[in-house]
Amino acid sequence: MPAFIIAEKCDGCKGQDKTACMYACPNDLMVLDKEIMKAYNRDTWACWECLCCGKACPQQAIDLRGYADFVPLGATCTPLRGSDSIMWTIKFRNGSVKRFKFPIRTTEEGSAAPDGGFANEAKLDSIELYTEPASLGAAVWTYKK
Repeated sequence: MPAFIIAEKCDGCKGQDKTACMYACPNDLMVLDKEIMKAYNRDTWACWECLCCGKACPQQAIDLRGYADFVPLGATCTPLRGSDSIMWTIKFRNGSVKRFKFPIRTTEEGSAAPDGGFANEAKLDSIELYTEPASLGAAVWTYKK
């Protein structure tokens, strides 16, 4: 099941031009209906089920299908994002509830180093990568000035 907006809970992020789910969706599927000020998923078939929209929603207005490794069939999965963690609430078919808390990134958005700080650790001609071109069937190109 793709992300589904619960209309009763959605407030359109209080009338802003772009909602939190619109900002978070990597596939640009979330849209704000300006007439009723509610978000909706414009193409459920294209939804990746990445859960980004649900984690970003401040109103918990997005119903998500949890992954089978922690949410069995028929259960509901609701994330609640805090400043340092996400609390996942799982409501099972029999009515029982479980909660799981996971930490989230603590760096400012856009401040993470793309190379993870390992940019100068290994060179293409280093001993650590000596089998890379042969084992991958690739050629290593070096440009000399």
